[in-house]
Amino acid sequence: MSLQKTNGYGPIQIGLHWLIAAMVLFQLVFGESMVTATDAAEEGTAISGSDALLATAHYWVGIGILVLVAVRILVRLRYGSPAPIDKNPLLVLAGKATHVLFYILLVAVPVSGLITVHLNPEMGEIHQLAKPAFIILIALHAVAALFHHFVLRDATLTRMLVPAKVDAA
Repeated sequence: MSLQKTNGYGPIQIGLHWLIAAMVLFQLVFGESMVTATDAAEEGTAISGSDALLATAHYWVGIGILVLVAVRILVRLRYGSPAPIDKNPLLVLAGKATHVLFYILLVAVPVSGLITVHLNPEMGEIHQLAKPAFIILIALHAVAALFHHFVLRDATLTRMLVPAKVDAA
């Protein structure tokens, strides 16, 4: 239950958003090193030091994402989120659906990666499907934010850039 009402996101919410976004971007760009490391382990061949380092980083950044998403969910439960600015029910529904899908991916992908590494290597194929899903969702999210900012000229994007003041409950 939210104890405070805001007209935007607070600094913790904004910081978590952008930190998680940067970590996901790292995973998308450098995640192939984990595939290289996994394939090499199955074949009994060596990999380069950079692939080994990036595969290890992929593992730990994934765990970091999972932890930070848990924190983000707790912060959201504690402080809530601002009401949508747009009153168009289709745009509001699209925004909510996008955020739900992001949360699902941000939890399911690291969990599927851990299952792949520790329990069932076959899960890796499912884990790899997340990359195009994330890319599509990120592209939609970015286009929607820019649409709100430049076409609708509302404060949707600004709310994730500038912390809001907290109003008394």
